[in-house]
Amino acid sequence: MPWNTDYFPTSMRHLSEPARFKAIEIANALLSEGMDEGKVIRIAIAKAKEWAQHHGLPVRDDE
Repeated sequence: MPWNTDYFPTSMRHLSEPARFKAIEIANALLSEGMDEGKVIRIAIAKAKEWAQHHGLPVRDDE
């Protein structure tokens, strides 16, 4: 099931809003390719953190 800003894995809740949006975007793309959900979540969070840092955005919600 694709995720959105209202429904996403709880492991993404600590991400800042921009990083979470990016993680959701990445995760949905990987899911559409048929990847395993658990692996998708880990990859999406890691890549969203890298993306946020690269763009000078906060990674965590508490930053």
